[in-house]
Amino acid sequence: MVGLDMDGTLLTTEKELTEHTKEVLLEAIDRGVTVLPATGRPLTGIPEEVLKLPGVRYAVASNGARIVDLKEDRVIYEGLVSYETGSRVLEICSRYDALMEIYYDGVGYADEEKLKRIDEYVPKAPMARYIAGSRCPVEDVMAMFEERKAPTDKVHALFRTKEEREKAWQEVEKEVPDIEITGALSNNIEVNAKGVNKGRGLLILGELLGIRREEIMAVGDGSNDIAMLREAGLGVAMENATDEVKAAADVITLSNDREGAAAAIEKYVLRDLRQNEEHDKI
Repeated sequence: MVGLDMDGTLLTTEKELTEHTKEVLLEAIDRGVTVLPATGRPLTGIPEEVLKLPGVRYAVASNGARIVDLKEDRVIYEGLVSYETGSRVLEICSRYDALMEIYYDGVGYADEEKLKRIDEYVPKAPMARYIAGSRCPVEDVMAMFEERKAPTDKVHALFRTKEEREKAWQEVEKEVPDIEITGALSNNIEVNAKGVNKGRGLLILGELLGIRREEIMAVGDGSNDIAMLREAGLGVAMENATDEVKAAADVITLSNDREGAAAAIEKYVLRDLRQNEEHDKI
């Protein structure tokens, strides 16, 4: 199995999936490897060209809170943030100038007014376009949350400044128990239920499919990838990853703009499969 983060890993900085990377993914799938996105994105935020690749059957979304069988349109696993916990996180984040999101059933929701000003919270245009184009706008995300009073996949907040993000992070850590808190960007906070992360998601799916931990490779670049790089049999960090992520990995590959995820699959997965095939021919 190969679990692939999206932003900064499988996708280029421009949020593109290159033709060569597609070819490598399809060859791995053809050779019997389970290839899947393992992302902090909500399910509806995963690019269609990834979800529609022939043979991509599963997805680990929202940092492991939602594992889906795409072929059967079936949820395999949910690890949700309780209403009470989500409410406390949102209240803390609302003390700051932040674009707050909640994920329900694989869909991300955010304030319409702030989505229109996405560049104030996400200065990099490709990421801003992705968020603005993949979220469901609502008039008031906190009011929606209070009206539903239901568990959520993940709570996410993007802050106008890194300083506010650091203050909010410290408050959430101090005031809210039983959570996993990470951040793939320099100015965001991602909150999941305790024990929910991409690594556990890959192991849960692997167990269901009869794939051992030693047979799982994970590739990522952000702090929400650290757990899966540590849990997988082989953890691969991107060249563009943070030092903390690189320290958690077993090996380091090329950057996302140099097709590093494809290079890792070729080196650590396909090379052995190709060699075995050649050996069987002899």
